[in-house]
Amino acid sequence: MTEPKYLTPEEVSDRYRGAISTGTLKNWRSQRIGPPFIKVGKSVLYSAEQLDQWDRKNVVTCRAAKVDHMTAGDQR
Repeated sequence: MTEPKYLTPEEVSDRYRGAISTGTLKNWRSQRIGPPFIKVGKSVLYSAEQLDQWDRKNVVTCRAAKVDHMTAGDQR
């Protein structure tokens, strides 16, 4: 059995390539929004498994674009 992996807010920010800053994570924690976290003393940690679930919950599905045959194909 493998132990669950936990990430610090800095590592979470790196995971999302800086698109979510540590400041944003702090604001989200105070508002109780964003990915789930745990506190151990003063340390804040995020479960990698919970982040994966949060990612799946926030997937945006796009529909195929409709093609306007009058303007898209044959332009003379």
